[in-house]
Amino acid sequence: MSDDEGRQATMSTAMVEAIATEMRDNDEVFYMGEDVADYGGIFDSTDGLLSEFGHDRIMDVPISETAYIGAAVGAAQEGMRPIAELMFVDFFGVCMDQLYNQMAKNTYMSGANVSVPMVLTTAVGGTYSDAAQHSQTLYGTFAHLPGMKVVVPSTAYDAKGLMHNAIRDDDPVVYMFHKRLMGIGWMPAPDGPKTAVPEEPYTIPFGQADVKREGADVTVVTLGLHVHRALEAAAKLTDDGIDVEVIDLRTLVPLDETTVLESVRKTGRLVVVDEDYRSFGLTGEVISRVVEAEPNALEAVERLAVPDVPLPYARPLENRVIPDSDDIEDAIRNTQS
Repeated sequence: MSDDEGRQATMSTAMVEAIATEMRDNDEVFYMGEDVADYGGIFDSTDGLLSEFGHDRIMDVPISETAYIGAAVGAAQEGMRPIAELMFVDFFGVCMDQLYNQMAKNTYMSGANVSVPMVLTTAVGGTYSDAAQHSQTLYGTFAHLPGMKVVVPSTAYDAKGLMHNAIRDDDPVVYMFHKRLMGIGWMPAPDGPKTAVPEEPYTIPFGQADVKREGADVTVVTLGLHVHRALEAAAKLTDDGIDVEVIDLRTLVPLDETTVLESVRKTGRLVVVDEDYRSFGLTGEVISRVVEAEPNALEAVERLAVPDVPLPYARPLENRVIPDSDDIEDAIRNTQS
């Protein structure tokens, strides 16, 4: 990852830059979703695109996820490269057939006679009291279902490079951005997501995790918002002589096992942090892959995730169930005893 001196950008700005570049270069790229045109996306995911590309390519759609996700699948199969925004990932249930039985499977079901080169963008995550139907993360749900690549950026630099790669990919890509990281005015982001971003296009390959912080004593594997919470915990532990390595997976499908295994061989201790639900999810998957590949490498292991309950509306309860930097710090300390 390049973090050279240069202009700083928010994650939403970086995403929009990548989308605009791809739309200029390829007339087959278009964006559709609820409130993405005149409003610019409720999380600034399409801010400014309408003025350049017009309503023919930045399209507001009726509140019918089944209809417009299905339309995107059909357009992709006919050679276009649609980007369809699912405003909240929680709404996937409305259009699950179009996602899992059409978008994800049609290349397989057709014997590879059609491809589905589309991007599904969707907002994930809690921490702002929007209750159980608008605050889930659900990385694991999409990663569990074969046929889709799953992308989760944590910084502006990564967001731009991953978006370029997603639009150019010939397979369906689910691009999951965390609301708290976008840098919008009414939902302040932590400092970390705003990074130096080159003006020129660049891609970040899928399946290539990034070591955000090198360390020798314990490996923390995470993604999205919790990259920044892990880095905060790591900084606190420096004074106690605990040297934490933080790995940002960046993509779940494909998953970069190599980087994780190399780190665990070095540290012997593993903490996996996720904002998705604990059971049958990312935390257990990463740990099991490490144990299968290196059964004798781990001296200690901890995992942090949301307990198997609906996300609470009340702010104190929501803060209680979503891991924060203090929880990560405690989990890291537990691996040292």
